[in-house]
Amino acid sequence: MDAELVTLASTAGTTLVGLLVTDAWGRAQAAVSALWRQARPEQAEVVEGELVQARDEAVAAHAAGDSSMQDALTAEWQLKFRRLLASDPDIAGELRRILNEELNPALPQGGQTWSGNVTMRASSHGNSKVFQVGQGNLTIKDS
Repeated sequence: MDAELVTLASTAGTTLVGLLVTDAWGRAQAAVSALWRQARPEQAEVVEGELVQARDEAVAAHAAGDSSMQDALTAEWQLKFRRLLASDPDIAGELRRILNEELNPALPQGGQTWSGNVTMRASSHGNSKVFQVGQGNLTIKDS
């Protein structure tokens, strides 16, 4: 599988599980269910049930302070997204759209996540400056 698709699946799983215990759960459930109905309609009902089960497990684990359950759920959903992308790589664009437009904005402030590597390249000429940041904020104080 293409490394970009692996990263996309990983990010989707991590983001989804991060939303299971938030008020945005319904939004995440609707978006992921719609994705499966589009890509694999014969699996959509099962996946919708698995989403509800995952939420129940995440809420219980969160209340008990059990971070290992969140790790297990993250791995499980990363694998589900990976399998979906392996069987239908053309669905990657829709998954990116869902992440960018629906799931990531729903994460709690400061909780937007991604996994994988960031590669940045820049060049500067003359007196110009280049500033880059892979995650978080960049504050520049020019003297």
